[in-house]
Amino acid sequence: MVAPKDSPAKASSPKATSKMHRRSRSGCFTCRLRRKKCDEGKNQCKACKHLGLKCEYKRPMWWSNNEQRKQQKETIKNIIKRTKLSEKTTQIGKAHAETPPGLSHSLPTSATYSEATVRTRAPSVESQPSPGYDLNQPLLHDYYDFHPHIASPSYDTDAHYQPFPPTPYEVDIKTERQMYVNDIPTRHDSTISTFSTYQPPPAHPNLHSFPEDEWINQDIYNTGDMFSNEEGLDFDFFDFSHGAPQASQQALIQVEDCDRPLLDHFIDNVLRLIFPILEVNQHGSARSEVIIPALESNKCYLHCCLSISAIHLRSTRGLQGTEIDNDILRHRFATIAELCEALKLDANHLQILEATLGMIFFQCSVGRPDDALRDISWHQHFQAAISLVRKLELPHAMVNDNNARVHPPFNMTLASWIDILGATMLGRSPEFADTYREKNQSGSSSGLCELMGCEDSMMYLISEIACLDALKVSNGINDMQLCQLIGSLGTSLDTTEVPPDSLTWPYSSTGAIRPRQLSRNMTSIFRLAARIYLCSLVPNKTKDDSTMQSLVDRFTGSLQIIPHGPDGFDRSIVWPLLIAGSQSTANSIFRQAFAGRIASLGEHAELGSFGRMVRLLEEVWHQSDEAMRTGSGQNVHWRDVMQQKGWDFLLI
Repeated sequence: MVAPKDSPAKASSPKATSKMHRRSRSGCFTCRLRRKKCDEGKNQCKACKHLGLKCEYKRPMWWSNNEQRKQQKETIKNIIKRTKLSEKTTQIGKAHAETPPGLSHSLPTSATYSEATVRTRAPSVESQPSPGYDLNQPLLHDYYDFHPHIASPSYDTDAHYQPFPPTPYEVDIKTERQMYVNDIPTRHDSTISTFSTYQPPPAHPNLHSFPEDEWINQDIYNTGDMFSNEEGLDFDFFDFSHGAPQASQQALIQVEDCDRPLLDHFIDNVLRLIFPILEVNQHGSARSEVIIPALESNKCYLHCCLSISAIHLRSTRGLQGTEIDNDILRHRFATIAELCEALKLDANHLQILEATLGMIFFQCSVGRPDDALRDISWHQHFQAAISLVRKLELPHAMVNDNNARVHPPFNMTLASWIDILGATMLGRSPEFADTYREKNQSGSSSGLCELMGCEDSMMYLISEIACLDALKVSNGINDMQLCQLIGSLGTSLDTTEVPPDSLTWPYSSTGAIRPRQLSRNMTSIFRLAARIYLCSLVPNKTKDDSTMQSLVDRFTGSLQIIPHGPDGFDRSIVWPLLIAGSQSTANSIFRQAFAGRIASLGEHAELGSFGRMVRLLEEVWHQSDEAMRTGSGQNVHWRDVMQQKGWDFLLI
């Protein structure tokens, strides 16, 4: 297992400190392709501007295919080569009139090489005159580009061109971006980019070069495969209900003036919390293909998000009083009213389903366990969602995906995740268990791995265990039959095991997240939780049993390959943590490791499903430890504790 990047062993090495750092997941794809740090500048980062590369924040088509990525790498190398050659040719002019050199010699853009001719930048109107260059002189590199049969002169070795370097200069260009909502300016961004013609002097043959001077040689001329640690994914995976994303980046969301702060807060602070795994697999798709289009076209969905935004504001900023509570209740009521009206008209079923699932799932990302405002329970909302799923025939569409390359419906995938894990909250069978069983037999995907991180086959088995749990709760099966089915499901879990050496740290040596590795790691966590869940169904099995504690210890060890902290993925494994934690004893290593992960999350550990899970485990431990101390030996089930406390949690 690879140690985390911030481990002491690596931190002590100066070389590691200079080359290994955790990269932002929101950097441009060109910098990520080049394995370079991105400053994430608006519209275009500084590195791409400096090298004349196309800066792409929206995941490009070539990123999902290793062969296309290699071709793109070669294209980028050629662009950088030509950029450097273009910069060198600026030194060939003789001293002439005091005319500022044109920007055509500073930085060609990526568009320069998309056509047969070479385009140039316009001269800067703000640059100061610089002696020693004739602006009207023809460009030699342009001439040889148009006449490839003529050999280009060697500027580096010809002494005739060396004594007359132009005076270096810099041009600052300011770019401003204004966002409008309801034709009223809201967000304003401003960036300043600097174009420079400065070139470092050539190194003397008798002097040593510095490592910083060799980066371009490593990038351009290194023949090694820089993508050996990267993974290809099918990023165009889901059938999003809104179709392809619009080219325009400006959101046209109609809101009242009083609700604009709530909308801004949702987009800036809440949106990124909702689908962290989807964001890893397909950067920006949760925003551009799921949430923003729904906010623009679905009024019910908009009210739902504004209510969620108000809850998050109250929880994170400590807002108290009737004003913020009224915002929560006002939009919550408006959501329900819009839903009832749409249901009465029996129209727009897809939009109703979208909003209903949002009301259920978005609550998992915000709020504190002690929120006192009354609301409709999540499973009542889900009953309405089930009816809509059946009306839209989404299970049928998902089953048809078994033998055809049809993208799974996004809303059905989200509903399946809620259905499977939500069933364990209630001690019931999943509503679409037959569909998952058929999908499992055919070995086809429902998109659960791409959306939430756990492989589909594992989720199908958890659905089967939930069905067995429901049979036990309803006394619909005797102990002998129960043990036989437990053994059968245990064997099925064995077939999904992977070699231990395949479970490693999900970040590459450069700090880039590896989506497939993260999925393997998360699946191993869900697999161990499923084993613990299955083992807990054995008649008369207690949590202090050696088999149970061995599974809990294995689970604790596997947590080391799941990144923790505010930028980690603890909030994506709430259900496994609940299942394992509920079976831990007072002296279990799980509780110490769990406390460490809570501390690393900071205030985020108090919010959403994670915060509710922590509160539930604390109460379960209190009651079970007291039972062990008094010698009663009675197992305390977490569902019983929720019922005692009146907690209606969806811990997924």
